[in-house]
Amino acid sequence: MKTKILNSIVTLFFVFGMGAIPTALACELCESQQPAMWRGITHGPGPEGDLDHLITWSAVVIVGVTLYLSIKFLVKPKENQAGHIKNIVVNK
Repeated sequence: MKTKILNSIVTLFFVFGMGAIPTALACELCESQQPAMWRGITHGPGPEGDLDHLITWSAVVIVGVTLYLSIKFLVKPKENQAGHIKNIVVNK
């Protein structure tokens, strides 16, 4: 049953995540306005200063840690009580 849930999560990620990639890539005009490090990734001028880079990488780290912890605690909640709310999700 856990494998079915994980397969569903992976499928949803690819359906929604991969579908957005072509529309998120930069056009030729945007590529010419972006710094070399960010060229071709997204539309717009991109980060312009050190503070912009700090904010961007801080957001990347926060999202990465949050994603890791949410998956970790969903898959192995480490709750021993059968009626715990986390076990309702995992055991279905």
